[in-house]
Amino acid sequence: MMEHLYRQDLMHIHGIPLYWSFVDNWPQVESFQAMPGDLLITTYPKSGTTWISEIVDMIYKDGDTEKCKQDAIFNRVPFLEMSCPGFPSGTDQLAAVPSPRIVKTHVPVQLLPASFLDQDCKMIYVARNPKDVAVSFYHFYLMAKMHPDPGTWDEFLQKFMAGNVAYGSWYDHVKGWWEKAKTHRILFLFYEDMKEDPEREIKKVIQFLEKDLKQEVVNNILHHTSFQEMKKNPTTNYEMMPAWAMDHGVSPFMRKGMSGDWKNYFTVEQNKIFDAHYKEQMQGSTFRCLI
Repeated sequence: MMEHLYRQDLMHIHGIPLYWSFVDNWPQVESFQAMPGDLLITTYPKSGTTWISEIVDMIYKDGDTEKCKQDAIFNRVPFLEMSCPGFPSGTDQLAAVPSPRIVKTHVPVQLLPASFLDQDCKMIYVARNPKDVAVSFYHFYLMAKMHPDPGTWDEFLQKFMAGNVAYGSWYDHVKGWWEKAKTHRILFLFYEDMKEDPEREIKKVIQFLEKDLKQEVVNNILHHTSFQEMKKNPTTNYEMMPAWAMDHGVSPFMRKGMSGDWKNYFTVEQNKIFDAHYKEQMQGSTFRCLI
């Protein structure tokens, strides 16, 4: 068993808090060689990463559901900085995948391996209301024991606002990628838009990837990537992960998949404090207001 790995404190790489095992493997991440055909999916954690990954993989496979169900999403879309005893590292996984590769990362833009920019790779970023991100991240901390103990919801919310959680400040993350999107081939999507009109957003992705898919294929992708379908699909709901790594008895990996769940957790006072903090942190940015 891997109990000795549980609830370790986060370490830092270039000032960003990360899991100790990811930090140990950082030289392999930093020196990663992207190829021109690589597509990078980049998000702050708990912002619809698995959802957009499944959408993109389905587009690459021309909507073939059976091909997508042949393996878990974390193998089909390797996690670049992933490094944990008992699992292959993301960099090792990617080394074995032929181009064009789909690569997943949560790193803030300043930690992105330079080769992605040097090779002018296409990238897709998804941003989500930080209140919903905080709630989802709290539940993820509870069920995935690679995280430190989250403490109470209020304690975790304070850490989240201060950037003392894995991958650091949500504010810095979205602002950094927002600025990078002005000068690079980055499709910037919003979780709330994807919930409101998934067909419209999926068609944006298809266009960005320069694919031409028939409407019935789009309809199949829409159905297969709905929250209800992904929640019951073992290749997307992370139930293929060992129980020592993710305890679905505490909270399912795919929990609610909705916008506005924060209203079930934030007190009036927490909401007031968060709104003021958001305004202060995002001042001067042209980034769309998400709260």
